Amino acid sequence: MKSLICKLKNKAATAVVRTRNTLSGNCGEGYIDTAIKILLAVVIGALLLAGLYALFGETVLPTLTQRIKEMFNYGG
Repeated sequence: MKSLICKLKNKAATAVVRTRNTLSGNCGEGYIDTAIKILLAVVIGALLLAGLYALFGETVLPTLTQRIKEMFNYGG
């Protein structure tokens, strides 16, 4: 009977140590960080592309075509 209680105590102590090690470990942390970095890169890239598209479509290209027409307007 004493050996059974001793075995149970050892198993319980082992379980406590395993639980502590599992809870204090951070081995799965890299996946979430990587996923968040990828999502941030995609969102920031999409915002930059939308801003550049709006800037070139409404501001840069119309003035650029107007200046080119003025540059090649030989009539005066």
